[in-house]
Amino acid sequence: MLGMAQNSAGALSRLPSQKTHLKSICLQYLLLNSHCFCLLKNGMGLIIFFLCAYVPKTEAGRCKWEEVLQDLQAIKTSKDIDVSLYTANADEDEECQELVMRCFFLETEVIFQECRIKNCSKTQDVWNIWKNGNDSFEKNKLASTKSEKCKECEEYEEKNFTEFVQNFEKVIQRDCKHWSKRHKLVSSITSSVQELKVKIRIFM
Repeated sequence: MLGMAQNSAGALSRLPSQKTHLKSICLQYLLLNSHCFCLLKNGMGLIIFFLCAYVPKTEAGRCKWEEVLQDLQAIKTSKDIDVSLYTANADEDEECQELVMRCFFLETEVIFQECRIKNCSKTQDVWNIWKNGNDSFEKNKLASTKSEKCKECEEYEEKNFTEFVQNFEKVIQRDCKHWSKRHKLVSSITSSVQELKVKIRIFM
């Protein structure tokens, strides 16, 4: 078990920990600029202010679940995992996405316990998936109150391992797709802010 925990350290280190917060970048710029308050009196300053205030946070580099997808690919063909698992629907409402993700990672712990008993060949990969998800959600507590639309994990139908992994992959891919859109939006806004900063210096 100790060896497994040590091996998992490498998997945990793969998760991107550095986050890009455009809000912080923008606000630091405005605070450090001696003309900050003057800027807020004109249109250009207000544009920067609102871009900073409303841009979503995003992680730098790549979707944090890419390694989880690789591990799911590794375990999906396993012949020695035979469990029934609560399996969330892959097309749940977007506001339920976080709860759905938590459900999948919670059920992954069930797979891990099964693998420990049977000494599965993919035990390490299952451990990586569970630990990566658990680590991520420990750092990011549930963001909002549960919507009436969203189900508890136990309310979903129990399905076999193969169907569970298939739905898990779809949910992860959906989350990464949304991440990609947010990342592109932030990159675009960052570029626009940089251009505005140059124009501000020119007009000062």
